[in-house]
Amino acid sequence: MGEALILTFDIGTQSIRAMLCDKEGNFPAFVQMVYEEPFISEYPGQAEQDPDFYFNKLCEASQALKEKAGDLFDDIKAITVTTIRDTLLCLDKDRKPLRNMILWLDRREATGSLPAGAVKKFAFEYAGMMETAKMQHSAAFCNWIKEKEPHIFRKTDKFVFLPTYLNYLLTGVLRDTAANQIGHLPLNYEDRKWMAQSEMTRCVFDIPEKNLCRLVKSGSVIGEITDEAAAKTGIPAGLPLIATGSDKGCETLGLSVNKAGKAALSFGTSATVQFATKKYFEPQQFLPAYPAVLNDTWNPEIQIFFGYAMLRWFIANFAQEEARLAAEQGISPEEYLNKTLADIPAGCDGLIVQPYWEPGVACPLAKGTITGFTPLHTKYHIYRAIIEGINFALMEGMHLMEKRSKTKIHELFVAGGGSQSDEICRITADMFGIPVKRIHTHEASSLGASMVAFVALKEFKNYDAAIKSMVRICDVFEPDMKKSLIYEDIYENVYTKLYPKLLPVFKGMKKTEG
Repeated sequence: MGEALILTFDIGTQSIRAMLCDKEGNFPAFVQMVYEEPFISEYPGQAEQDPDFYFNKLCEASQALKEKAGDLFDDIKAITVTTIRDTLLCLDKDRKPLRNMILWLDRREATGSLPAGAVKKFAFEYAGMMETAKMQHSAAFCNWIKEKEPHIFRKTDKFVFLPTYLNYLLTGVLRDTAANQIGHLPLNYEDRKWMAQSEMTRCVFDIPEKNLCRLVKSGSVIGEITDEAAAKTGIPAGLPLIATGSDKGCETLGLSVNKAGKAALSFGTSATVQFATKKYFEPQQFLPAYPAVLNDTWNPEIQIFFGYAMLRWFIANFAQEEARLAAEQGISPEEYLNKTLADIPAGCDGLIVQPYWEPGVACPLAKGTITGFTPLHTKYHIYRAIIEGINFALMEGMHLMEKRSKTKIHELFVAGGGSQSDEICRITADMFGIPVKRIHTHEASSLGASMVAFVALKEFKNYDAAIKSMVRICDVFEPDMKKSLIYEDIYENVYTKLYPKLLPVFKGMKKTEG
């Protein structure tokens, strides 16, 4: 027998990763499988998936990893799973799915009115919260199902997210952590339990507690791998499945962001900035701080919904030739285009992107904008302006959270596909004006999930000890302060003024939609 290993599954929007992780934060065996069809879409804006798609992929990846790892599979001490958030599934009393899973990318909306009495409606209006409450109600998939598929809603015994269902298929136990209930379910994020019926915002997605899963603490044992799951996955029966949290929460922990003064930037399909705090606070008005993987910590977060998916949109619409040339060179289109970033000056010669491709809680009427076009601008200006725009939005979120928490961020840690680019990391350091740090692996979510299991198994005394052993900073990008001053001027005098000035325009556009 060798040293203890954790088998971790990281299930994303585009692919699944299965890997073995050791106590030094290395991955001695690793498998990634890209989905041929990430989601099913019968009409624009729809994003669904077969209920057992992700479990079948998990089984396939696990078997492939077992073949690749050989005898290392004998050293597995526990299993962890971390997945994408806000992905809803309806289960009947026999725990069988009643319809396809609705993914977080789905844009369908409930059209019914907010089911709140006169007193609550007055309270929402008085607090300036009515538009946000309406937006959240319409965006909740459970409300759409109740409205459009009432027969499914009536038959549903449990409304669960993807990780909860995977827990059940692996162990036969339907339970999960508060750190995995991040989405449109009635969770009291501060207390880490389901909302009481009397809570003001319960009406936004009012699912009875009996129709929700049992919540347990992160680091606890969900259950043991069943004989049936063992036969399908190749994982030895009886191994414990350790409860963790969402992919973003595990990523933040994996980046070593577990206390004040640090922030995690995620440059993925959605771009986020997350803090780790022992004191609960709303990152912006009406937006809760999410339960972190650590049970005494929260992750306040600002999310740019479309994030680095904007680069794929750009490539599909404006960079077909670059994509062809990249293929000839055996690199990705993003890698090819990233080589052009240094040729465009800081600030993109006055071109500014405001990346509100999707509205947010604090700006439900916002639209994405590209401002400052001149004949001198090229498509490479637009490409860099998208990256700068995402960073401006994340900067705005970070500054807001610093103000609300009365803390100052001194270190930035980056993860996600965009973080693999040195040039994007340099731009980020210049824009934020503080060092940007990149750790030894791109698999920060899996690293964080594995860390939870090692601590749970007493392989480490606490998370500080786990981080010390498992996380290594490999690259530090120091800011160019001359460029930082340029970005500070653009941020203060241009970027932050765009949304307030354009709000009347957005309101007018809202009236003409549909």
